[in-house]
Amino acid sequence: MPARSHGSLPAADVGELVGVSGTTIGQWARRGYILSSQRETEPRRYSVEDVAEAAIVHAMLERGVRRTDIRRAVARLRASERPWPLSAARLATAHDGRGPARLLLHHDGGWHELGPRGWQRVVVPGAVEEVGLRLRTAAAA
Repeated sequence: MPARSHGSLPAADVGELVGVSGTTIGQWARRGYILSSQRETEPRRYSVEDVAEAAIVHAMLERGVRRTDIRRAVARLRASERPWPLSAARLATAHDGRGPARLLLHHDGGWHELGPRGWQRVVVPGAVEEVGLRLRTAAAA
């Protein structure tokens, strides 16, 4: 059974919830970071599940994860036939202070780092900060 989406929001509303502009939301959809699952033609419309994915993308970018790593993660996770792969995965970041943040996936009892050849199990020295879903409220704006 295909995943069902809920709601229908314009990019401006999604951006307000996530903490970016509506233009940024449209760019993320065109570049494949998120879906516009309610309507892929202009003007795009987004589901609540799409908002969750956008919030996770925003959190990863704020932590210093490279856009190419986010795009690669979405593609690899979506290959498992999950339309909203980021919110279904246990993701984290690790940063050693040198270079970009590392993107990690918890799978089979351990952390895996996304590299050019896919997810590879690693031992992570230092702190791992899990990526959680956070939406902005009027009080937080």
